[in-house]
Formats: sequence, C-alpha cells, structure tokens
Amino acid sequence: MADLEHKSIARLQLAAQMSEEYYNAPLIVTTSGGKDSDVCIALARAAGIRFEVQHNHTTADAPETVRHVREQFRRLEAEGIKCTINWPAYKGQPVTMWSLIPQKLIPPTRLARYCCEVLKEGGGAGRLITTGVRWAESVKRKKKRGIYESMPRDINKKIILNNDNDDTRQLFENCKLQAKRVCNPVVDWADADVWDYIHAEKIQMNPLYKCGFKRVGCIGCPIAGRKGMQFEFARYPTYERAYIRAFDAMLAERQQRGKLDATWRIGHTGRDIMHWWLADGVLPGQMEIEGGV
Repeated sequence: MADLEHKSIARLQLAAQMSEEYYNAPLIVTTSGGKDSDVCIALARAAGIRFEVQHNHTTADAPETVRHVREQFRRLEAEGIKCTINWPAYKGQPVTMWSLIPQKLIPPTRLARYCCEVLKEGGGAGRLITTGVRWAESVKRKKKRGIYESMPRDINKKIILNNDNDDTRQLFENCKLQAKRVCNPVVDWADADVWDYIHAEKIQMNPLYKCGFKRVGCIGCPIAGRKGMQFEFARYPTYERAYIRAFDAMLAERQQRGKLDATWRIGHTGRDIMHWWLADGVLPGQMEIEGGV
C-alpha cells in the first residue's frame, strides 16, 4: 500500500510541476463525489502541491452525493483551496439530464453515452487535470486510459503514457496547450487498495457506500445494469418520474421531427420507454431506436 501511495504522490507532484510550468496554473483535481475522487484529493493534500478542485454537477446525482461534495468543498475552502462547481451546457445553453434527452431523441445507454460527454466531462479545458479513473473498473479502461494522457478534440490523436517522467515531459512540451491534459494517479489501484487507504487515512466518504451502493454516479445510469437501475429508482422514485417526463418530451420531439418509427410510434408513452429501458437494460436492442442526434 505504501508503495502505491508513494507512486501516486510522485505522479501528482510531477503533474503539479508541469501544470505550473506549462499552464501557469495549479493542477485541477476533479471529483465526482465518489471514493476514487476522494482518495485523489487526500493524495493531493499529502503531496504538498498547489491544487484546485472541480466538480461537474450532472443534475442527476443523488442528493447524498450533492451534499457530500458541498460539505467537502466547505472544508477545502476553509483551508484556502479553490473549489468550483461546473454546471452543464449543450449548444451554448444550460442543460439538465431531463432537457438533454429530448434533444438527443434517445435514452442514454451503454452504447450511447452522450450524457457523460455533456454532463460529466466539461471543465478543465486547456488545463491539466486529474481523475480517479482506475484500470480495475473495466477492461476498456485498461486499454484506453493511462497514467498521463493528452485529450485533443480529435480522439484519434489522443496520446497515452504509462512510462517514465522523460516521456511525460515531452508530452507537455511538444503538444499544443489548448488540449486538456490528464493525470490518473490511482489508475493502477485495485478496489481493495482504495478501501485500505480510505480506512487507513480515515477519509470521510459519500454515505451512499454504507447504503448498498457499489458505485456513485447519476441515478439511472445504464452502466449500473438493470438491477442497479431498479435499486436506484426504488430509492429515488422522483428521479424515475423525471426520466418518464423526459421520455414523454422525447417522443413529442420525435413526432414533431417526423422520426417516430416501428420501435416508437404514436400511442407510446414515456412510461413505455421506461419499461423498455429497464426490461432490456444494456442489451443491444436498446440501439434499435433510430434518429438520435
């Protein structure tokens, strides 16, 4: 555990140095309100670096997550650490999960995760940020995420590094600074490592972990799977009703644009879509809805 901690602190110290040197600004530590983000903040404090903290408010987070982030920000601001909440926008206008769905014409799915791009991945443009991404979370992340990354607009030009500091310095020196740079200091931590560090350092956590939640994210996220979504909607029925209203608006928008089809046609309701969404979960059949934008 000590070895992992020292490596992660060294990554953060290098990232902070590069941020000050090439961006003339402190490192940004991003937080979702989940355990991995909280560990990154604790490591940044242990690293003795200058940093800011930012949170992207998705509008679909659980109330406990919103309160946890606000309480955490109060403590950090009392220490003189700048904290910022970023509110989502789409096509230059403020947006919520519920107003985004009608614009996109399809519910969010594992294969159509437009909500993450709009609601979760804003902020930090032209800056160096950290995330709590870990390889242990999925095979996809193991293949596509590294210790250090460049995040240009053209994703095909993304650069991923998992090696030494010399290459990392070249990443910052040779790439245009308009692109976002990312440091993932706990990318090689296992779940057990995260929990061991939390208990050892007595990190104050989001209370949802004590309520049966294995992940903390948007309520109704398809990544949680059918059972996870049902569990969340049973706890937060107001969110389920909000999705149903958004699906009703989505159907109305599809009708107005002439994009009703064999899957969704006149007579279907937002509740029908909710039933389909939960019944099929993450199956490929979700993508049978055509005409999304």
